[in-house]
Amino acid sequence: MNIGQVAKRSGVSAKTIRYYESIGLIPEASRTDSGYRRYGDKDVETLRFIHHSRNLGFSVKDVGLLLDLWRDQKRASGDVKALALSHIEQVDRKIEELKKMRDTLTHLTKRCHGDDRPDCPILKGLAGEMAEV
Repeated sequence: MNIGQVAKRSGVSAKTIRYYESIGLIPEASRTDSGYRRYGDKDVETLRFIHHSRNLGFSVKDVGLLLDLWRDQKRASGDVKALALSHIEQVDRKIEELKKMRDTLTHLTKRCHGDDRPDCPILKGLAGEMAEV
């Protein structure tokens, strides 16, 4: 399979596949005599694994760790669970940060009249001019 076919089957763009190769997340593909990359079904499977992991918000570094665990048939499932639990903690922190952002934006938009006047509490808040924001 060429890179376009693998991209289509895995859900990972060709540009991203080349990036994953360049950082060592996946091994470099074999090449044809004319220099085109060649991939097999195992590569598609690996890229799908990466794609699903990235969609769940795992960092590239953590995806590398997950790949190592996935490939290691003697792994301890506790290691996988520990990594997933750590990621859940990160997701929870991010959710709290997003809630704070939403609360601030809600507060600012409620203070804005949204009319033809130039005075805008939203812009003042973004500029740090409002102490209660």
